[in-house]
Amino acid sequence: MGLAPAPVNAWYLAWFVLAPLWLLIRDRQRSLKEIFLLGLLWGASYHGTALFWLTGLHPMTWMGIPWIASLFIAVFCWLIVASWGAALVGLWSLLFAYINQKLQTKTDQVSISQILFNVLIGITIWCCLETLWSYGSLWWSSLSFTQSPHNLIILQLGQLSGFNTVTASLVAVNGVLAEVILLWQKRSQTKDKITLVALPISLFIFLHLIGLYFYLIPINKNNIQEIKVGIIQGNIPNEIKLYPKGLAKAIEGYTSGYRKLASQGVDIVLTPETALPFYWKSVIHNSSFYKAVLQEKVPAWVGAFGTVDKSFTNSLFTLAGDGETLSRYDKYKLVPFGEYIPFEAVLGKVINRLSPLDTHLAAGSSQQTFDTPFGRAIVGICYESAFAEHFRRQAKAGGQFIITASNNAHYSDTMPAQHHAQDVMRAIESDRWAARATNTGYSAIVDPRGHTIWISKINQYEVHAGTIYQRDHQTLYVKYGNWLTPLLLFGSIFLGLKKLL
Repeated sequence: MGLAPAPVNAWYLAWFVLAPLWLLIRDRQRSLKEIFLLGLLWGASYHGTALFWLTGLHPMTWMGIPWIASLFIAVFCWLIVASWGAALVGLWSLLFAYINQKLQTKTDQVSISQILFNVLIGITIWCCLETLWSYGSLWWSSLSFTQSPHNLIILQLGQLSGFNTVTASLVAVNGVLAEVILLWQKRSQTKDKITLVALPISLFIFLHLIGLYFYLIPINKNNIQEIKVGIIQGNIPNEIKLYPKGLAKAIEGYTSGYRKLASQGVDIVLTPETALPFYWKSVIHNSSFYKAVLQEKVPAWVGAFGTVDKSFTNSLFTLAGDGETLSRYDKYKLVPFGEYIPFEAVLGKVINRLSPLDTHLAAGSSQQTFDTPFGRAIVGICYESAFAEHFRRQAKAGGQFIITASNNAHYSDTMPAQHHAQDVMRAIESDRWAARATNTGYSAIVDPRGHTIWISKINQYEVHAGTIYQRDHQTLYVKYGNWLTPLLLFGSIFLGLKKLL
């Protein structure tokens, strides 16, 4: 499963590599302790592999952290996040095995209906756990994430009930496959075995046919106003970003890029997260970038630092062509261990804040909206791309297109690829065009079906003008959120009680 997302992108593996764990869990000869450890091992393998790019934090000597301490911090962060995901799979294995043992007796006959019930229980527990996990801070590698950005057909199911629709599909096919293998061993007739083989294959095809239906809906059906967006990828390494050399390079690169895009007739320019790593008052009072905006009269979305009382914020500002600040968005989901330390009272004694800034980074409000000269936008800054509910809320509040701003210079090339995959999922779920600007890549334009219309090269300075559109159509997911998980839970409880009674 760890090979399904970037950098390997073997998404097809995800449709059958959970089945072996399922078979081990269904072995009644195993104790619950053994089953929990097996799930823990499977989860550690998946999340540890998928998130190995976290070790790319090392070396952080440019921040004044000694080489050995830097290695310790990078490995510690990786282990913490991977362990969190491993615990989820371990808990799923334990709960699934326990409920399965409680609801089955030796007199139960193995049948198709029993297979479907077992699969329903497995899907329900997994979706409930992923839903709970997504409301926390350490969230990234959902099972659904393994399908992005290559299996766009199945990702269309995200329009129904978000990422959990895709997760449920993956667990369902793996579960049916595992249950069929168990039943295969008990059937002797060839005809019965052929029927069994057809079950997981038919389910796989059926789910993709549903996705194909949504995929084939014409995109221009709901397009409203065209917006020509200019994107600047500054390519300023973190090693110099917050120091004089990097600050000078930022001002020069983003100012010249802005002027070039303005001459190409763009409607607005989008810059990455903290593209101008200054407090906003300094940007609008002293920078050549601000002077360029006053001269060219083309508005811009600018990444910079805002202030709140004695703290600062990681923010995106709408700068109008006349120099007025029209709107501001403050990053809501901060990066664990990078922008804040979870359980800081305890872990803060072990790991000091990784940011070289001395002041405290404050989180924005979860209920923010971001109005622009082109209507209301859906905004995500860096890590927020992983949080589907954050985008759904803004789409429901009237957001008509997506803009995301990220740095992505911290890690290996794997992280930017996975980050792009997250934005592809958000575009599909909300049925919105998306423009994303990053510091070092991948910057991109994505359409509502998840097609990457343009994508930058990695670790290069790039300036690009592309087109996105406003849209006001609301998907079932935008309207009602993750309705699938409560429905699965209700159905499982109802059928479980019926079975017990």
